[in-house]
Amino acid sequence: MNIVVIDTATEACSVAVQYQDKVIGQFSVCPQQQSVTILPMLAQVLDDAGLAKQDIQGIGFGHGPGSFTGVRIALGMTQGLALGLNVPVVGMSTLATLAQEAFTSQPTLTDVYAAIDARMNEVYFAHYQVQQGMAVLVGKECVIP
Repeated sequence: MNIVVIDTATEACSVAVQYQDKVIGQFSVCPQQQSVTILPMLAQVLDDAGLAKQDIQGIGFGHGPGSFTGVRIALGMTQGLALGLNVPVVGMSTLATLAQEAFTSQPTLTDVYAAIDARMNEVYFAHYQVQQGMAVLVGKECVIP
């Protein structure tokens, strides 16, 4: 299955495609430039994979927490692609994605505390534990001072 994943919830912009058991992606820190960066990144990733937009069979996107505008950029792009291609969509927590990466890269971890700058002297925060290789939320995601 050819799956595209998009995240613009933070100052970074990332796109990846999973196809034929391979993953190709791009990542760029581009504050306030996600709206002009994300489409060329998607085009490049699809080109690198030898895929056309019509080959996309599913889309995942980072639904935050994160920047209000950044989340909406990913959501708007996802919605437009999904409607045009008639493919399913899955939203993913940005904090859960961070925790999953930590568990994947450090297999001995049992707990991860993920945090993202929420600006205005606050932090988006969540605690995750690993269960069968997957990050599972303990409690709830929250904003703390």
